[in-house]
Amino acid sequence: MNFLRRRLSDSSFVANLPNGYMTDLQRPESSTSSPASPAMERRHPQPLAASFSSPGSSLFSSFSSAMKQTSQAPLGPMELPGPSTPVVQRPRILLVIDDAHTDWAKYFHGKKVNGEIEIRVEQAEFSELNLAAYVTGGCMVDMQVVRNGTKVVRSFKPDFILVRQHAYSMALGEDYRSLVIGLQYGGLPAVNSLYSVYNFCSKPWVFSQLIKIFHSLGPEKFPLVEQTFFPNHKPMLTAPRFPVVVKLGHAHAGMGKIKVENQHDYQDITSMVAMAKTYATTEAFVDSKYDIRIQKIGSNYKAYMRTSISGNWKANTGSAMLEQVAMTERYRLWVDSCSEMFGGLDICAVKAVHSKDGRDYIIEVMDSSMPLIGEHLEEDKQLMADLVVSKMSQLPMPGGTVPLPLRPWTPQTKPAKPPGQAQLGPPLGQPQPRTPTQGGPRQAQSPQPPRSGSPSQQRLSPQGQQPLSPSSGSPQQQRSPGSPQLSRTSGGSSPNQVSKPGTTLTSQPRPPMQGRSTSQQGEESKKPATPHPHLNKSQSLTNSLSTSDASQRGTPSEDEAKAETIRNLRKSFASLFSD
Repeated sequence: MNFLRRRLSDSSFVANLPNGYMTDLQRPESSTSSPASPAMERRHPQPLAASFSSPGSSLFSSFSSAMKQTSQAPLGPMELPGPSTPVVQRPRILLVIDDAHTDWAKYFHGKKVNGEIEIRVEQAEFSELNLAAYVTGGCMVDMQVVRNGTKVVRSFKPDFILVRQHAYSMALGEDYRSLVIGLQYGGLPAVNSLYSVYNFCSKPWVFSQLIKIFHSLGPEKFPLVEQTFFPNHKPMLTAPRFPVVVKLGHAHAGMGKIKVENQHDYQDITSMVAMAKTYATTEAFVDSKYDIRIQKIGSNYKAYMRTSISGNWKANTGSAMLEQVAMTERYRLWVDSCSEMFGGLDICAVKAVHSKDGRDYIIEVMDSSMPLIGEHLEEDKQLMADLVVSKMSQLPMPGGTVPLPLRPWTPQTKPAKPPGQAQLGPPLGQPQPRTPTQGGPRQAQSPQPPRSGSPSQQRLSPQGQQPLSPSSGSPQQQRSPGSPQLSRTSGGSSPNQVSKPGTTLTSQPRPPMQGRSTSQQGEESKKPATPHPHLNKSQSLTNSLSTSDASQRGTPSEDEAKAETIRNLRKSFASLFSD
């Protein structure tokens, strides 16, 4: 202690200290500072010899402040960040393929996918679209439309498609099947599915599906009109009976249909089929009383009856009277059976004729491009919009758009590091020491039993390094290896051997006090230990630090890091006052 007083009374020693060195560690212990990160602690490289301006208790009070700050420093993340601001989801782009007579944007106004994502409607006809599809890049659609006399050119990547227009019609010379292929190539979901839209580009192909249902359900439950298919004009020699209806190619709205009364007219129509270079079908003419149309939009069913007023054999041509009729189980079976073709049809309609003899004949099925009729047009369009929103909500969200909830940080147990890697950083105020071999300093010392207490009474310290005696009243047994009186070794040993960062962290018996001979230790064990004021402060510091470590201990990695920090502080403190 006299050495410390002489050392601290030297004015040249105090003058050579860095600016603020003494004031930083002479803060009153009652002041509470916020937990500092290890990076903040490294800004003061010599926090160990802080309070040497006044001898006595100020030395250990300053050292206690530094140790408290070190024990309070968190080893992991400080705290979890607050709830992040919600990520604004980009609106989902819905491409509606339909003519300009219906403004579909108003039917999707206010609707959201999953109740939170906006829907942006882009509407155009097949003739106004072009696209490029990629394997990994999806489908890029180019749209050129004229709105109120202004040409609008826009490119976008749609997320969903509503098809309300025919993709192929021989009568109008419109063939947009390549666009359907491109949309399917880009993997875009649609109502109805693009697979079914492409299959509906040939009426005989669709009729073949009706034939399967006919054979499955039977003529009583599914009365299908009798029809004959010809791939070209050569097999068309005659019809089994007359009158017959000849249908050329693939057309809509009653186009390409001819009623043939006799064989001579039939031969004339055969020549027209040869000129058209297409396929044709013939079916028996049914003298109908009215037409029947059963439509299904999602889970909504409606049935209509249409009666011709003008007397035309085509009920959809000229004047006709339309009325809604009751939905019977027979009609429901028809439309439900047809809605299962091509993987499922969300929107479809079945057309049939009711003959004057009271029999029904199914003649055609339509997909999502069917025209809407009746007094419930607005309701049907709203049903289609709700169906599309429901389908969009069932789709998986694109990757990376929805942030995952942040999980609270939990310390993970890691395997013990090798002795040379346990140190978090260089000692405070010291360069990085060279890591000695494991057990080197310990092997140089002669193992001796502890001064007091048997091995069965020894307990591990919170740092898991050295066993401590259960008796805590004797300051001689609670001395820390980094105290000034223990820093000197016998036989000229270096004070750095007191605590090395490369020593193992396993439990070992505490070595005998260095700097004292065996005889002196024997004498000390005989006489009662007298408490020393400075050593009591060091003892209370070690006890308080051990208690805080035991309460804050989370995982072995935290205890290891804290123990290493304490050893570095003790080593720096010991080397500072060694000559």
